[in-house]
Amino acid sequence: MTDLKTGPVARFLREPELREAMELLFFAYRDFTGDSDRLLGKYGYGRAHRRVIYFVGRNPGITVSELLAILRITKQSLSRVLAQVLRKGLVEQRPGATDRRRRHLHLTDAGRALEQELSTMQMRRLSRAFAEAGTDAMDGFRRLMLGIIGEDDRARFAAQKRAAAAAR
Repeated sequence: MTDLKTGPVARFLREPELREAMELLFFAYRDFTGDSDRLLGKYGYGRAHRRVIYFVGRNPGITVSELLAILRITKQSLSRVLAQVLRKGLVEQRPGATDRRRRHLHLTDAGRALEQELSTMQMRRLSRAFAEAGTDAMDGFRRLMLGIIGEDDRARFAAQKRAAAAAR
């Protein structure tokens, strides 16, 4: 591999550009989550609650073990957050059809409303950014993000893309 400081590399692979990209990611994440953080804070929730609500909403019927695999947090951390969203009536557990011991998670009406409000704020920010960046930006952004995330999560997005194409 070429040394980032001394070797011949493309302009976008030089250390100054990579550091700028890192900084842009930090600031983008701060601002992307900032709107939802303020709303969550009003209810005494944090980003862990947001992630649980988001992924349960995107995957109705997801099991606790599947959610753990997505979030990559400890059972103890998820248990604390899950207990709160269950107690507040944002998420409900239903027993599995074949194995009643497996807990399948679903958003309640209140959970769907909160998830929609949070996502609307974040989609508004993304929509504005894509509109400013131009029509090719979304594809480039998707490729960039897929390049950053791990191989196992890339497979999830490939499957989603195939499912969306099949549904058309």
